[in-house]
Amino acid sequence: MTAHTPSSTTASPTRVPAQVYLLAAVIFCLGTSEFMIAGILEPIGADLAITIPQAGLLITGFAVGMIVGAPAMALLTLKLPRRATMIITIVAFSALHIFAALAPSYSILMLSRVLSAIACGGFWAVAAVHTTRIAPVEVHGRALASLVGGLTVANLVGVPMGTWIGTQFGWRATFWAIAIVTALAAVLIALTTRTTNDERAEAAPHLPTLLRAELAAFRGPRIWLALTTTALFQAAVFAAFSYFSPLLTQVAGLSQDLVPGVLAAFGVGAFIGVVVGGRLADRNVFGNIVGSLIALALSLAALWFTAGSGWAAVVMIVLVGASGFSIAGALNARVFQIATQAPTLAASVNTSAFNVGNAVGPALGGAVIAAGFGFRAPVLVAIALAVAALGVVTVAIRVEQWWQVRASADVTDRTDAVVGESNADCCA
Repeated sequence: MTAHTPSSTTASPTRVPAQVYLLAAVIFCLGTSEFMIAGILEPIGADLAITIPQAGLLITGFAVGMIVGAPAMALLTLKLPRRATMIITIVAFSALHIFAALAPSYSILMLSRVLSAIACGGFWAVAAVHTTRIAPVEVHGRALASLVGGLTVANLVGVPMGTWIGTQFGWRATFWAIAIVTALAAVLIALTTRTTNDERAEAAPHLPTLLRAELAAFRGPRIWLALTTTALFQAAVFAAFSYFSPLLTQVAGLSQDLVPGVLAAFGVGAFIGVVVGGRLADRNVFGNIVGSLIALALSLAALWFTAGSGWAAVVMIVLVGASGFSIAGALNARVFQIATQAPTLAASVNTSAFNVGNAVGPALGGAVIAAGFGFRAPVLVAIALAVAALGVVTVAIRVEQWWQVRASADVTDRTDAVVGESNADCCA
């Protein structure tokens, strides 16, 4: 029987653990909740006697909750086992959606959205850390991309489904559906997730020791360059994506009825990009990041040139989805490369960085439209943000090279010191 052991161990590192796909399914639910508001703004506004812009602020409230909540939850749950944290946050997320479904007023609904985002951010960060602990290092990029894949499928399937439920049965039914599905997910996580050996070792230190270890990752420029890249990339994608609908109808000349199909095609492109990008990230993280940003900038430029050409614009939008989301796994993997020993807070702040991009990108895109530059202008803003992200990555590569040289020199100095002490002992 021992003769078969090597073959089994060599085969296992090439696979993403099945449990990662369960976590991705939970991310699908979280992503559906995050973006479904856009499809049910009118029913919410009519029921709660508020304007559409006021209803739209529910999206902003969720983004703010994610920005603040992800690192806050990471610190508050630092001593809890990851399994317990995931169960607690997803149960809270489910309960808050019941709270939202029963909300008698706009203020109560807004409160539920902000608190839901805090729970969502907490789950995201811990799920990402847990994924890197249960997945072999050879497939970290693919495993992390699988989590992001849950988000892209949410845009492709979950949001349209949530919109349909909301229009057919009322917007409150959408919140009830999310509450039921996430409660089921909490049960599945409780039944399938186990505490890993490395987690037991990580849980041993006292809280001040853990906090110092987590905060140590934020010393020096490496982590800040990675977070800035994340925010700029996400801002680039959403500066353009947020205004695809008027671009398609007002510039490309397509019917409004075709817009949902085009956005679904964008989701297909994004899903393909996540899958392919995850595999590339496992080979070369920086290569994946640089290549994806260049491809994103080029596809956005092609979209700007072809925006008035109808179906050519549709093809370019699909390419924007594929090139943009091919970077997602690498951005997460880069954070874990930097914060290997204490990744929880770094992962949560990276989640916040994504949401900073979600907030900044649409705001900049809307600003150029309001300034009278037309519906093509957000694409130019997106190109500028992608180029800026590429510049930050160029600096990050130089810093990484310097850091590796310094780390290698430190190892050499320590080795020389040990050898010198040994020689002195021998001579004595």
